[in-house]
Amino acid sequence: MNIVVCVKHVPDATGDRHFESDNTVDRVGVDGLLSELDEYAVEQALQIKEKAEGDDVTVTALTVGPEKAVDAVRKALQMGADQGIHVIDDAIAGSDAIATSLVLAKAIEKAGAETPVDLVVCGMASTDASMSVVPAMLAERLGLPQVTFASVIETQGDQVRVKRDGDSATEVIGGTLPLVLSVTDQTGEARYPSFKGIMAAKKKPMETWSLGDLGVEADQVGLSVAWSEVEDTTARPPRTAGEIVKDEDGSGATALTEFLAAKKFI
Repeated sequence: MNIVVCVKHVPDATGDRHFESDNTVDRVGVDGLLSELDEYAVEQALQIKEKAEGDDVTVTALTVGPEKAVDAVRKALQMGADQGIHVIDDAIAGSDAIATSLVLAKAIEKAGAETPVDLVVCGMASTDASMSVVPAMLAERLGLPQVTFASVIETQGDQVRVKRDGDSATEVIGGTLPLVLSVTDQTGEARYPSFKGIMAAKKKPMETWSLGDLGVEADQVGLSVAWSEVEDTTARPPRTAGEIVKDEDGSGATALTEFLAAKKFI
């Protein structure tokens, strides 16, 4: 079985995040890490491999991004993935989900040139954009069925069955490989890389591809062809001291109501 896990390198939420002059997220001058939600995707791919026991299963971690994005692949390799692919090209900067899905789809097709990809695994969303649309776009571009937002995954042979938790009900959905699967953070905690895994990751194969390697033209990606654009950004204002309402004469409730109404909270 050939499994590809799509992983994303995102700015560290605890760090000082900011935007470039063109209002795109700065992904070069800030500290980053493997998106937490993608760790669950890596974990589920590794569990599927482990459950396959004697079967020949390969897990490939795939990312698209600048030079630092390779760290996301390295983390996946340390967790147990077998090999990594990093697509890097200056023209990709500023790409939206549509262009990103195009690059990922072409990379998946290239990764499956010799051995077709049976399963594409994604997180439910990226922690920086939170759009949750790339798995569906990948399924469309690859011509594969999609089983998304899975909280529980069961596999047997070429059959996949998942549970999807909604606001009012839980659905059980089945599919036959090959397919695209996205998993939620309810699938179980992702494993921590062991010292042995960290050392072993250094010897695992890592390929670096450009747009040219994928047959994608530069004018198909990037900010200039994005369907949406951030026109302006404003830094969050510093926190100010709060207002204390003393209820000495029974007017506290009225003062609180007036405050909430003025702020349009009620």
